[in-house]
Amino acid sequence: MPCISPEGHLTNSGRSLLTAATEPATPEEVAERTGLPLFRVRSSLRELVHAGFIEEKEDKYRAAEKGREALRRSASS
Repeated sequence: MPCISPEGHLTNSGRSLLTAATEPATPEEVAERTGLPLFRVRSSLRELVHAGFIEEKEDKYRAAEKGREALRRSASS
């Protein structure tokens, strides 16, 4: 389940993960908030970190500025 489309846009699952990580959260907390399996959350968080949408600090994940901007754009669409 990719979080980023081939065009570089967030998918529905990507938006869901970003929304769950608007405040710093562990992968377990993100899984609980989204209802997704932990293994899927971990791989998706890695994908979003690599793309610059999420930042990792001290084993917690939080939406980066690029991710917050993507959420604002999708909310206004």
